Formats: sequence, C-alpha cells, structure tokens
Amino acid sequence: MPPTPMPMRTATTVTFFYALGYPIGNLAVHAVSPMAVLAVRFGAAGLILGTWAGLARVGFPTGRKLLHVAVAGVLMQAVQFCALYVAIQQGAPAGLCAVVIAMNPVATALLAAVFLRDRLTPRRIVALVLGIAAVLAACATRLATSGGVDPVVGLLLVALLGLAAGGVYQQRFCSDVDFRASTSVQNAVAFIPALALALTTPVEVHDVTKAVLAVAGVVLLNAVLGVSLYVRAINLHGASAVAMLFCVIPAVAGVLSWLMLGERVNIGIAAGLVLGAIACWLNASATRSERGLREEREHDPADDGGRQHRVDPVHDAAVARQ
Repeated sequence: MPPTPMPMRTATTVTFFYALGYPIGNLAVHAVSPMAVLAVRFGAAGLILGTWAGLARVGFPTGRKLLHVAVAGVLMQAVQFCALYVAIQQGAPAGLCAVVIAMNPVATALLAAVFLRDRLTPRRIVALVLGIAAVLAACATRLATSGGVDPVVGLLLVALLGLAAGGVYQQRFCSDVDFRASTSVQNAVAFIPALALALTTPVEVHDVTKAVLAVAGVVLLNAVLGVSLYVRAINLHGASAVAMLFCVIPAVAGVLSWLMLGERVNIGIAAGLVLGAIACWLNASATRSERGLREEREHDPADDGGRQHRVDPVHDAAVARQ
C-alpha cells in the first residue's frame, strides 16, 4: 500500500513525543545514575514490547537473523543511549543533545555511501556540510571554554555514530523483521551491558520521587509510546515524510527543555537548530527526488537501471529510534 499524506495531527504528535525524550531523559539522569536509568529503560521496554509482540502473534527472529537484530540493538540502543546519558550526566543540555542526534539522517546518508555504496548526490553533500556546521555551531561554546577538547561533545558524537551505524545495519540485515519483535529483542540485548555497568558503577539516587516519575516517563512516553508512534507513522506515511520531522524536533526539544528544565538556548545552539533544520530538509528532499526517479524507472520497461537494489538512508534514520 503506497504511503498516504501525513496529517498535521500525526506530525505534531510524533514530533512532540520524540522531542519529549530529551528533557525527560535529562530529568531521569539528574535524579538517578544514568546506567541505572538505562537498565530499567531497556528491561521494562523490552518486556512491554515483547508482550505486545506476543499478543500480536508476530514472528520473532531466529538464527543468523537474531544475531543481526542483536548487533543493530547494541549500536542503536546500547551505544547511543549509554553515550547520550553519560553526556547528559556530564552537563550536556537537552537542546544540544537534540541538535547533534537530529543529524542522524545526514550521518546515515554518509555511512550508507561509504559502506553500502549508496550515491551521495550534490544535494546530500550540501546537507552533510550544513550538518557538520550545525554540530560545530551548537558545540561552539563548549569547545571554546574547553580549549577545543570536550568529552561531552565526544560522547554525543559517539551516540550519533551508534544511532546512524545501527540504522544502516538495521536496513541492511533486519528490515524484514516486525518492529515490535525487533525492538523488544534490541532492548533485551541492550539491557545486558546497561545492567553490567549499573552493577559495577556507583548508583546514586538524588530524588526518589523525581527518579520514579522520570524513569517511568522514559520507559512509557519515550521507549514505548514514542517509538510506536514514530514507526507507525513510517508505515502509514513513508520514511521521507517522517524524516522531515527532524527539521523541527530539536526546536521542540529546546522549547520543552526550557519549560521543564529552565534551560535557555544560547546563540550557538540556535544557529545549530537553523542549520540542522536546513540540512535535514535537504537530505529528505533528496531522498524523495531519488525515490521518484526510481519509481519512474521501475515503471519504464525500457530502463532496467532502477531495478537494482538500493538502500534508502532516510529509512535507516527513521527506524533508528526503535
């Protein structure tokens, strides 16, 4: 079934809950140690999504496919969130996190070009340059005050790399697995290193009430509800339409962080928001143009060039939050 246009209500709902994950994660990490938060997040989300998959009677991966899903889970879940939450613990504002992680579609396009030989069009090259400029602008204040070396920026880039690499791997090896089964397995796999780190590092609870509420929000609103709405939007409206939401997700995350955490957006992050939005728009529009050309070729019996398999990096980015 071809994708249908995305209603404004759907776009608003998906954007809100996706962006909400940043300030909620910030609240949780400042209430209790990050690895403890992630152990609960991965364990509870894996259990909830696994139960959902079981009730829906979807097939779980086995054999080599199970191994591929596990690798994607280590990259997209464990690497991304362990690095992201430690960065938050070290003082990374939620708005800065949102700007860097929102470069996922652009980073995914680059990785797909390097490892999967996907073509980097001029429009995508411009998007890549703007994406790098967006990250540098958003991190400018921290880089200036730290003399050019800041572990927080490094952690955020590791988180971005884990998300993008996991998306490419997911598209290459796991695209035929139901998202409920794959996300439950990936959360279960990510639970193991998170639990090991939680048991080997000091666990501090700074505010019991806030910790309970924030961690519950991370599990229910972000790991379960946010992912479900996001992937459902992909299934109904297409990856390109959902990828366009990255143009506004960091800005919404910045507003929510201001309302919930009192974080103000500095000039660098504001510049990163603008440059990042343009980069995501260019990347998504390039994918739509390529998809249109590919569909024209598939309907042209005289042209067999469009019949070759190509990887869609925007789809990688759209499923990466699973």
